[in-house]
This record gives sequence, C-alpha cells and structure tokens, in this order.
Amino acid sequence: MMLSSFFGSRLTNDDRRQPQKRRERLLLTALLAISLAATAHANSAEQARWHRESQAVTITRDDWGIAHVHGKTDADAVFGMAYAQAEDDFNRVETNYLNAMGRLAEAEGESAIWRDLRMKLFIDPNDLQRDYASSPDWLKSLMNAWADGLNDYLATHPDVHPRVITHFEPWMALSFSEGSIGGDIERVKLDPLQAFYGTGKPTVASLDLPSSWVEPSGSNGIAIAPKLTVDGHALLLINPHTSFYFRSELQMSSDEGLDAYGAVTWGQFFIYQGFNRHIGWMHTSTTADNVDEFAETIVHQDGKLFYRYGNQLRPVSVRQITVPYRKPNGAMATRTFTVYATHHGPIVRTEDGKWIAIALMNKPMLALEQSWLRTKASDYASYMKVAELKANSSNNTIFADDKGEIAYLHPQFMPRRDNRFDYTKPVDGSDPATDWQGLHALNELPHLLNPTNGWIMNTNDWPYSAAGPYSPRREDYPRYMDTVGENPRGVHATMLLTNAQNMTLASLISLAFDSYLPEFARQIPILIQDYDALPANDPLKRQLAGPIALLRGWNYRWGITSMPTTLAVFWGDTLWDKMDKADNAEGLSVYDRMAKTGGANARLQALLEASDRLQADFGSWGIPWGEVNRYQRLTGDIVQPFNDAKPSIPVPFTSSRWGSLASFGAHRWPGTKRYYGTSGNSFVAVVEFGDKVHARAITAGGESGHPDSAHFNDEAERYTTGNLREVYFWPDELAGHTERVYQPSSITSAP
Repeated sequence: MMLSSFFGSRLTNDDRRQPQKRRERLLLTALLAISLAATAHANSAEQARWHRESQAVTITRDDWGIAHVHGKTDADAVFGMAYAQAEDDFNRVETNYLNAMGRLAEAEGESAIWRDLRMKLFIDPNDLQRDYASSPDWLKSLMNAWADGLNDYLATHPDVHPRVITHFEPWMALSFSEGSIGGDIERVKLDPLQAFYGTGKPTVASLDLPSSWVEPSGSNGIAIAPKLTVDGHALLLINPHTSFYFRSELQMSSDEGLDAYGAVTWGQFFIYQGFNRHIGWMHTSTTADNVDEFAETIVHQDGKLFYRYGNQLRPVSVRQITVPYRKPNGAMATRTFTVYATHHGPIVRTEDGKWIAIALMNKPMLALEQSWLRTKASDYASYMKVAELKANSSNNTIFADDKGEIAYLHPQFMPRRDNRFDYTKPVDGSDPATDWQGLHALNELPHLLNPTNGWIMNTNDWPYSAAGPYSPRREDYPRYMDTVGENPRGVHATMLLTNAQNMTLASLISLAFDSYLPEFARQIPILIQDYDALPANDPLKRQLAGPIALLRGWNYRWGITSMPTTLAVFWGDTLWDKMDKADNAEGLSVYDRMAKTGGANARLQALLEASDRLQADFGSWGIPWGEVNRYQRLTGDIVQPFNDAKPSIPVPFTSSRWGSLASFGAHRWPGTKRYYGTSGNSFVAVVEFGDKVHARAITAGGESGHPDSAHFNDEAERYTTGNLREVYFWPDELAGHTERVYQPSSITSAP
C-alpha cells in the first residue's frame, strides 16, 4: 500500500488542518500497519514453505523411539531429522547453538560470559553469513532445510519456550560444523582468558575439582578385516566416550541416495559416527598437535600496540566484542571487550611477560561440507576424496566397508611445521620459522590401509600401535603427529586383538566389554610389594592387612559383585589426585608417578584413606562394586541431579582411566556417597558389512530427553549390561517394530 493512497483514503480536510503532531502520529500508525502486514505476509510465506517441505518427509519411530527419517531429497531428510531432534530434546539442540555462537550468557547469565567471549574470538556471525552466501547451492539447500525444520517445530509447538533462539537462520549451522564434543576452541582455558581480558575480581570462581573426577575424554574404534571373521565380512566397533545424552541416534535417508545411521550431535544435520549401506566411520578424539600457541613480544609505540615478527614491528589487530548476558532479574545487559590478535590468531592469555596467541582450524564451510559428504561415500576411495577437503582437525578415523577394506586416518587438518620446535608449548611468535607452512598432504600423515595383521584400533592414543607391528613407525613422522603416546585402553585392545580369529558381531561386543583392567594389573602388585616390605611392627601392617589380602587375590577384572574393584578404584582415585598435584619435573605421566616416584608411603597411605572412606560411607571397606557404581537419570536437565535415595542401576565397568574399554566416568556428587556416571560409553554400535549391512547398538538411557516419555530410560538396563539391541536399518528389519509413522507437524496442526 502506498502512503499517499493510505492518507488519501483516511485524511479529511479537517484532519489536514490538525496540528503537525497528529499527522506524525498517523504516519507512524501507517508505517506500523505496513510493517505488521509485511511481517504477517513473510510469516505466512515461511509457514507455507515449511508445510510444503514437511509433506516430502516421513518420520518412522521404532519401538525404541528412534527416528528413521526419509525425504524425497537430501534437504527433505535434513528438514525431518532436525524436526525429530527437536521433538526429542529441543533444549539440547538450542543449548549447543547458544554455546557454538557465544550466546550462552543470554540464557545462563554472567557465569557464561567468558565462555561466550572465547567463542566470539573465533565465531563472527558476519563471517558465517558471508560463508553461507558463498556456499555451494547443495550445501545452502541443506542449511535452509535445517533451519526450516527447527522453525517449523517451534511454530507448531507453542508450549516449547526457547531460552534465546526463537528463530533459526540457515547460516547458524556453520557455527557448529565438525561434530566433536567441544572442539578445538575449548583448548583455550577460561581462567587465563578472564585474567587477561577481565578487570577486578573474577565474576565466577573456578571449581577445584579432584582430577580423578574428570573422565579421560575419548573413544574406542576397532576395525576387523574379513580374513579374521567367521563370515568373511569386515566389522567395525563404534564406541564414543562423551558426556551422556550428548548425541541423538537416528537414521536419515532420501531418494537421492542418502542412507546413514548413527550418532548425531544434537542440532547438527549429519551423522557424526555411524554407517551407511557400504561404509562405516568411527571418530576418536586425536592426540595429534594441530592447535598451537605463539608467544608474542608486544611493543608499545606512539600509543599503539605492535608485535615483533622477524625484523619487523607489525600492528596488533584490535577490535571490540560485545557479549550480551541475562541479569538475575531477567533484564539484559552487555559487556564490551577490546580484544587483540596477531596473524597467528587471537590473544588468549599471558605467560612470562608475553602475550599468547592461539592458532587453530577455523574453516566452518569446508568442515560442514566434509562432515556431510563423508556420510554419502560408498567406499574407501570416495571417503578419501572427501578427506581431501582437509577440514577435520579433532578426529582420528577408523574406517571399514563392504569391500572388506579397513583403514586408519589421521586428522586431515595438519599444519606443516619446523620439527625443531616443541609445539606442545608456546613457541616464539617473533621467529618466522615457527609459523605454520601450509597443510600436510594426506600421504604425509600416519595412515593405515588393510594391514597384514587384519585389525586396526585407536583409543585416543598415538597411531604407532594402531595395528600392532604393522603400525606406522614413529620415527617416520614429525613429533607433533602425537603428543600423548600409548594409553591403558590401547594396551588392553592390543592384548585382545593380537591373535584374534573367527570374529563375529557377538565376539566384537564381548571384546568391547572385556572386564580386564591392565593399569591395575600394573599398579596393584607394586602396592602389595610396598606392603610386604613394611616392618612387622609398622601400624600399617595391621591396618591394611584385610584390604591387601582382598587385592592380593584379585584377577584385575571389574564386575558388579567385585569387592576388589571397589577398593582398587577408591585407592587409585585417591593416589591419582595426589600424584596429579605432585611436582613433575621429570615429565612423567601420572601412571608412572603412581608406580615409581610417588613412593611406597604415598601408595600405602592412599589405600588407608580409601579404606577409611569406604568404611565411613558404606560401613565396610569390602563392598561390591555395583553397590557403589550407579547409573541414574532423574530429569531431562543437561546438568543432572543425583540422589542416593532415588532408584539407580548398578554398573559393572569402570572409568577408562584404568584401561577398561567400556567407560563409565563416575564419582561422588554433593549429598551422595555412591558414584554416579555422567560420561563414558554413550553410544555403542557394532557393524557387519556383508551383502547387507547389519548392526547392533545401544544409547545411554534412552532416545528421549523427556522424563515422561517411555523412551527416556528404556535402554538403561541394556546399557549397563552391554546388551546391544538390533538396529532396524532395512525396511524389512523395521517392519513389526514401528511405533508411529507421521509427517513433521505443519501449519495445519498449529493452534
């Protein structure tokens, strides 16, 4: 409507003689009416588009509540899977994007400001919008469908109240594009960041939690070649260790050839760890070094900031970042920070008088492309073609396919550096020789394809034991290809896989839940020797006689009824915390400090403390492990509450710290004596690549985040016992196991 037409029809001669203010009010009223009409038209057009898209999607919920989403196109499948995820746990979907975009403080208040600032150092909505605009049409269509699926869910579920994001924009998908549980940005520690950019007292005090309460991050991946299996088919173990309920399990397929199943990080639109009709991929968090810090020499000159680079003085980049946050009374406020960067990256802290810049991968569009395209690969060659995008920085990959090929891939984003420098510490940013020199070619990275031994594994350790004696050789690669070495899970997996024969899905499950604890098999005999060496009149000889006798007869295997497991874990956790805080001038691992430099007295005193705690909390130092170690899910909250008086389930496996392949990261919580787990085994799948792919799987708790759902906790018992259920990948497998078939809600179902 033209303004002249509007006024021509509404203004009389008398009106025209009214004071100017009246005319201004009428003008504003007209503008508002036009704006509302335009908004209503846009909303109507959007809803009509969502309705059309929803008609091309079918969601089938199986009897475990798992969504099997099918669309005419890949974009339709993305629309449906985004909608299905929102149905299962919109809170986690939204929270992941609040975190990814640096907007968590808008929901959680001042306590999240520093987390948001960290994200905003790298994630700029303007950059993401430019990336979206320049994306290939096929990727843009997927991002459009992703946003439409989430927006359609919100429009048709008015009872769902987002904390912040009431409308999703397609470019937002680029803020969370690789799939890892934290990603490279979380290498930046918040306390030093706050110390550098903050003023006055910290807004949030850091919690000094015992290090034994932090479950080692990571996962297990194992691929078995056909020659070691009963039916001559490749096998794959997919066993991510993450915080519980961090990923959804679903299948997405389309008439364009998409057909992938597995674990999806809440809110992302690609299968992160899983399989399709021909291939499977398991990502394990890498210990390679591809995130580096540079110590910058800052020079103040003429009121400006410069940093030394060779013989030059380069200007420090300076910009403003504003972080909105919610005040306790619900009102919004902001804090604005002046932040700095060099060509190496943003400044994140100081050390020894230097400003520390951090360099890491920041390629959201390519990362999203790679994350999606690998789900449609059909064999090793096509998977490697996708890997040439080099936008995977945080993952090793274990691969298997129906041609019988198995492989290990190192992270493809691997900067080439001068091997003279130790990049595990900040390097001299003023020396151009420390700079990244492009990326390594894929054939320059540690790699395995069909090794002679017939198996490949990775447990977040180095690649140099991935295939036993047929592994890549450490001396052939720069030291920055690994920073950690081997771990107890790797030792355990190698022990089980060496000489393996006649493998099946069932035996691979048994291997994944093998109860042996190799690190205790190393540590406990040393403790017993310490005890045996005590003088007869030492008080510890009497005080520890019973606990030592219990441990002396142990076979180093966990179990629900195992009393030695309980005592060993309490002892190990106690000693771990002491050794982790001890001086480590020798650069030894905590394990080596426990076994060597910690000393006999520390080891024996830790056993006394552990025994006393068990006695105080449970009435005896001899208590079955299942009485202590429990699985409990009471609410749909992201941060779970725990209560000894509420129902829980015994869990037989332990922290992966001691070499258990099945991981359950548990500890005491405020008000509890029992251990309750929050991380570790979260999704477990075993896959066989025969004429038709076949799999079994389990998800921690259940598919739904809603406590009133039948699928909130229906997998819990199976989870704790390693009783993986059938995966209904093919239509004939799904037949007879269908709970509901429907199309995503559309405008017609909205109130």
